[in-house]
Amino acid sequence: MEPVGGDASEQEPAGPGNREPGGAPSQINVEAAAGDFDRSAEAERYSERLLNEGHERWEGERCPICYLFIGLPVSEHAKINTCCMKVVCKGCELAARQRGIYDRCPFCRTPHPTDDASELAMIQKRVSKGDADAIAHLGRQYYLGRLGLPKDVPRAIKLWTEAAELGSLDAHFMLGVTYYNGYGVQQDKARGVRNFQEAAMKGHVASRHCLGVVEFNERNHELAVQHYMISAKMGDENSLDNIKGMFVGGQATKAQYAEALRGYGNAVQEMKSHQREEAKQVVI
Repeated sequence: MEPVGGDASEQEPAGPGNREPGGAPSQINVEAAAGDFDRSAEAERYSERLLNEGHERWEGERCPICYLFIGLPVSEHAKINTCCMKVVCKGCELAARQRGIYDRCPFCRTPHPTDDASELAMIQKRVSKGDADAIAHLGRQYYLGRLGLPKDVPRAIKLWTEAAELGSLDAHFMLGVTYYNGYGVQQDKARGVRNFQEAAMKGHVASRHCLGVVEFNERNHELAVQHYMISAKMGDENSLDNIKGMFVGGQATKAQYAEALRGYGNAVQEMKSHQREEAKQVVI
């Protein structure tokens, strides 16, 4: 196919030495340089945003009853209710049981589903209303092949993409994990990182931790520490452990580890409640 603009063999390569008559620099060269500068400046601004934004956890990880942030990882400290897609901490679930609420959602009081079919129907009802959390949750069921659904990674990706566009940070995270690692799809690390970044800048702790892992694997240790510091201060123990390991390995300073440890301790303390401590002693 002939290149646009004529035969390439008849054109001189653009370069600093090629000037238009009169000694003026080539307009093409000037525009190309300007374009490169704009892209570089835009990338720098994005990097600054990435480190300056998302230092507070997103509201989706607060229990809607006690209004405290849920411990991390969320799946170990709370349960999702597919009737309303609210994630209720184990402390509030225990409190509901103590008040005699056993077979209903502690938030909306809808009876719990009795089997996979009824649970799937609840999720699909929320999906039909454009609930981003429900769409992301349905994607997870297709990804894992649960609730009687066939394992369908392309369908999961489509649902997560839709949910991410609607604002689901969990969907961004799952897209990040799937693409970065190539789980069931062609590996695309750059696409995975972009999804982690979008979620991290809005306060998604797991995505921020993953950015730390990415930078550490690329041997960008200072950047890795900065990401881990942010997620550790939001209560992520894995990030704190990684900073400790980097401190032992000489890749992080004692001051950085001490700061992360204080921040982590404060975050954990703020997530504590009498009900949550009591719930640790019983099976929920």
